[in-house]
Amino acid sequence: MINYFANLPPDDAVQMEQLSRLSYELRESRRKLLEPYGVNDEGDLLARIAAADLPEHPAYEHYLGSLALATAKQEVTAELKALLARMGG
Repeated sequence: MINYFANLPPDDAVQMEQLSRLSYELRESRRKLLEPYGVNDEGDLLARIAAADLPEHPAYEHYLGSLALATAKQEVTAELKALLARMGG
């Protein structure tokens, strides 16, 4: 198995692992939140709520939660990209 962290400073390797794990957890949490509604993204969920295909509650709360998770994942992805850039990657 390839050790991707072999040549990284320990602090950078730890930070990369933590950010990667967080990114994965955010993605999976968002997927699990949207899955029961049979939609792929927040826009589809909101459209189904607006069309009264779904009850407003708890679907709207799940819409808001999914938006928050998507935003957090974007922020984590930006942090990962910045870390890679600092490391010369």
